[in-house]
Amino acid sequence: MQIAILLFDEFTALDAVGPYTTLGPLPGAETVFVAEQAGPVSDDNGRLTLVAQKSLEEVTSPDIVIVPGGPHVPVDNKAIQNWLRQVDATTTWTTSVCTGSLLLGAAGLLEGRRATCHWLYMDQCASYGAETTGERVVFDGKYVTAAGVSSGIDMGLTLAGRIAGDDHARFVQLMTEYDPQPPYDAGSPEKAPAHLVEIMRAAARDAASS
Repeated sequence: MQIAILLFDEFTALDAVGPYTTLGPLPGAETVFVAEQAGPVSDDNGRLTLVAQKSLEEVTSPDIVIVPGGPHVPVDNKAIQNWLRQVDATTTWTTSVCTGSLLLGAAGLLEGRRATCHWLYMDQCASYGAETTGERVVFDGKYVTAAGVSSGIDMGLTLAGRIAGDDHARFVQLMTEYDPQPPYDAGSPEKAPAHLVEIMRAAARDAASS
């Protein structure tokens, strides 16, 4: 089973590393990081680099595709769009985390499907024909989308359970000691203080218009 994790400039590290950690232990899994060109790719902070072992043209039939997000996902990148459409024809699972769903949408893969993404980008996701939902992890056939950043861990565990059984997923959860007990209850716009939500919305509007 080959798991291909897409990388691109300014990807969000946890979007990629969360599923890498939770899906990597699947029996018989081979995980490969892939980008337009093989080599180092920097995250959205510019201080962390992951290495794509293979280029897009070298990975033609992965069983699972994982598309991370980032603040500036390359939705107009034709090479990525073409690759996603090509490999999606034979994947068992096509997945995304956070704004990675926008890349799936730009490739035409979410038309008429239920999907989620980071809460700030729901409208953009819907503009690709997706039926957006605020759920943390959404399954629609073989398409699995996760909400913002940390939800990629939940997506990976949920998918691991579907593939290898609940005990395997529980083992991975225990191994990683994934037992969230956050110091604040502000992890969604419904729970966070209204002034912080508005600050983030304003920052997103400014970034979109710049």
